[in-house]
This record gives sequence, structure tokens and C-alpha cells, in this order.
Amino acid sequence: MSAAGRWRWWELVLWALVLVSPLVLAKHALIINEIAIVALFALSLDLILGYTGIVSLGHAAFFGMGAYAAALFAKLVMPDPLVGLAVGIATATLLGAVCSATIMRGTDLTRLMVTLGVALILMELANKLDWLTGGADGLQGVVMGPLLGRFEFDLSGQVAAWYSISALLLLFVLARHLVHSPFGATLKAIRDNRLRAMAIGIPVTRKLAIIYTVAAGGAGAAGALLAQTSGFASLDVFEFHRSADVMLVLVIGGVGWLYGGIVGAVVFKLMQDALSSITPQYWTFWIGMFLVVLVLVGREKLVRPWTWFRGGKSNAGGQQ
Repeated sequence: MSAAGRWRWWELVLWALVLVSPLVLAKHALIINEIAIVALFALSLDLILGYTGIVSLGHAAFFGMGAYAAALFAKLVMPDPLVGLAVGIATATLLGAVCSATIMRGTDLTRLMVTLGVALILMELANKLDWLTGGADGLQGVVMGPLLGRFEFDLSGQVAAWYSISALLLLFVLARHLVHSPFGATLKAIRDNRLRAMAIGIPVTRKLAIIYTVAAGGAGAAGALLAQTSGFASLDVFEFHRSADVMLVLVIGGVGWLYGGIVGAVVFKLMQDALSSITPQYWTFWIGMFLVVLVLVGREKLVRPWTWFRGGKSNAGGQQ
């Protein structure tokens, strides 16, 4: 585990390039910010899908809760971004702890329906509580204060991009430490064979509750970042397409590999941006076509550049 958790030279170079990207690619700072948020959202889902084997179609519930918590906190209490981010994470984590009881029983199909139902319930609550959330019109008038008391959020999106990238890096480091710890090893054991894990004394129920709660906090952080950097929160953050899109991101990048969410987010967002500018009505068709080719041909044949860094492993559970 210590060898697998050791940072490699290419990772340090990669993160250095990511951190300077808002400066070098200043005209594209806004999409860099979006990529960082989607990557963080995918990273949180990969903790339960790739490392634990929990399939969820309602991960948007925690994303949306984090978004609304951060937006309401900025509007009603104080506009400090870091405190608002902490509030968004805490609120989503609390929701994840409550909802973790729903994944303990039943099959994967049962979990799919239950997690999807939670997101739909929260979306309807946000719609009905329009006096608080703005309902279908969204929560408007969210104004964020300067980051660290010095850096104002600019229209070009550079400060927002650095803010989101920094949050992504911090939570990536925490997730990396988690999956390469003894706790992470037990999660993989549960993923591979739950009955055998129970037989050797692993407290499966408690481990599942913990990782589900942690993943919910990560999704809440992504939602909070979206609300803070856009200054707006709407029912869209609870929509099914949020959960579906982040699943597609992991299909593209690969599960059981923390960088899979980041690579998938880059490919997905760049394709979405490019295709929607060329064919606004049919860009989803071409993304769907790409996914079909990806599945039929095989990811390892399309993504040779990064499989080398993974030691030739492109399946779930590969090295970081």
C-alpha cells in the first residue's frame, strides 16, 4: 500500500500544469473551472462505484444539497467562500450519513431505485419550498465575497478556476490517502466479494456507511463550488442528467482509478463544448456514438497515452 500510495514524478508535473492552466489558458478559464468541478464530482462517485462497488443513480442529491446549502449560506448568512464551502460539504455529508442506511439492503437494482428516488424527492422539495430556494426560477442574487479576503471573483473566471482546482487537489489528496490505507483495502475486499469480506470479520455495514458518507461530502463540495462560482443555484442541480453525466465521465475515464474521473471530465467537457458549438441540437448523439465506440473497441486501445502511466492497467482497481 505504501508503494502504491507513493507520488510519481509525472503526477507532480501533471498537477503543476493543472495549477498554472488558468494563467496560461486565461481565455478558457471558465471551462477549466467547469472541468475541475465535474472532476471532483466524478471523484466522489468513484469512491463508491469503483472502489466499493455501490452503483448509484442519485449522486446528484448530494451535489444539489451542497449547491443550495452554499448558495443559501452566502445569501442569508455571510458571503465568505471558504466558510460557505465548508457548510456545503457538512450539509451534504450529513445527508449522506442519513441516506447511507438505504444502501445496506437489497440488490444493485434496489439501490439504483432508492438513490434515484432520494434525488427526485429533494428536487421536488426544492421546487415546493420556493420561498426559500426560489423554486423553478432558481436561487438568484447570490454574491460571493473575495476569496481569502483578497481575490475577487472576476468575469474571466481565473479566480474561480484556481479556487475549484485547489479544492479538487485537496480532496484528491485526501481520497488518495483513503484508498491506499487499510480502510481502502477493506473497501476493495467488499467490492470483490462481500460475503467473503463478512466471513473474515470485516464490518461491511459500517464500512459502507462511512465511504458513502465521505463520497456524499465530496459531491457536496462539487455542488458548492458550482453555486459559488456561478452565483446561482437551480433545480437543475438535482436533475437526473447530473447523475447520468457523471456516470458517463467515469465510463470514459475508467473506474477504480482516481485519475479516471479527471481524465473523463476533461474529455467529456471538451467534447460537449466543441460538439455543442458545431451542432447545438445533436451534440448528445455524437457523445453517444463516442461511448459506443469506446465500449466496442475498448478503452485501452483508445487511450494508450495514459495507460502507460498506469502500468498498462486500464481495468477497475488499477494502480494510481
